[in-house]
Amino acid sequence: MIIAVELTFLFLIAIALIFYAICAFCTIRFFSDRKGETGVNKQGVSILIPVCGVDEGARENWTSFCTQDYEQYEVLFGVMSPSDPAIPVLKEVVAKFPDRAKLFYGLEARGINHQISNLWHLLEKANNEIVIFADSDIRVTPDYLRNVTSPLADPAIGVVTCGYCDRAPKFLGAALASLGRCTDFIPSVLVARSMDGGLKFSLGPTIATRKSVLEKFGGLQKVVNRIGSDYHIGKMATEVGYRVELSKYILDNDCGRETVKQVFMRELRWARTIRINRGSDYYGMGLSYGTIYCIALLLLSSFQSWAIMVSIATFIIRFVQALTAIYSMGRPQLLWWVWALPIRDLMNFVIWVGGAFGQSVYWRGRRLRIQSGGILTD
Repeated sequence: MIIAVELTFLFLIAIALIFYAICAFCTIRFFSDRKGETGVNKQGVSILIPVCGVDEGARENWTSFCTQDYEQYEVLFGVMSPSDPAIPVLKEVVAKFPDRAKLFYGLEARGINHQISNLWHLLEKANNEIVIFADSDIRVTPDYLRNVTSPLADPAIGVVTCGYCDRAPKFLGAALASLGRCTDFIPSVLVARSMDGGLKFSLGPTIATRKSVLEKFGGLQKVVNRIGSDYHIGKMATEVGYRVELSKYILDNDCGRETVKQVFMRELRWARTIRINRGSDYYGMGLSYGTIYCIALLLLSSFQSWAIMVSIATFIIRFVQALTAIYSMGRPQLLWWVWALPIRDLMNFVIWVGGAFGQSVYWRGRRLRIQSGGILTD
């Protein structure tokens, strides 16, 4: 019986090693490929930023959107509650860039997902055909607009989206979040992109698209009560015949003093979102936790030499895969936190197990229930 269990763990470890190798290969191939970067978009752009509360470095984040090296664009900030503490800060930002930025607040909810409700209001006020939905907790460089809109010069591309990662986390919670995004999440997206023959979904921090694309699949009202609205915007764009392009531009997300518990709760919400949206694919993720299965194998085998050798090899390959991602995405300061990678792996596994169960999520202090079909209710 013990031998059978050991063989099972060896099989799981072997699959995980293959997964690590594929992640490294897809990461290197994507970030080293310079094709498709010559397109230039010259149309006006509206950046739509829904805001709720004041995140770490908020003023700098919001200001970065108003200092783009781009000729014609506007930045629209939206806030739902008229008493939100972000409003005074946003008023200062808008006052500094009066010809570029506008603020709208006291917006009414049009569905369960307040972020999409916010964007829906801003979309109606946008003056340009090309729109970008951007999270409020990211910081961008002056070439951001040129990078994320250039693929839209191709009419076959309906959505452009970006990965994101904290460039220089200073605390453990932020470092674990950044390691997860850099070494796990973005490589997994690249694997899915390769397996699906192109990206079939979009990522929330940045979604660049056209109003005509949104209208073709029914607009934001189609996702205002859905979990994983960002996922569905890209998915519905592909269903009506457009391609989704993943930009090589990696957004900078300052996680600040975020605690490990806060990171865990947010990623548990993401895990349940993935389970609802990807179905059985979610359970296949269980084949990717090679380092965790090594711990089980070591305990089961009483630390026999062959199990130790297998575990050492697995950890080395995992670290190589992580280093590949860190260097490919230009995040060398994450090297100071590589020692926390085993903690990150354990956290990934616990979140995956927790994500396999439950029908509720927490978002910005709200507890929401997930009904059949991924519909959200209070």
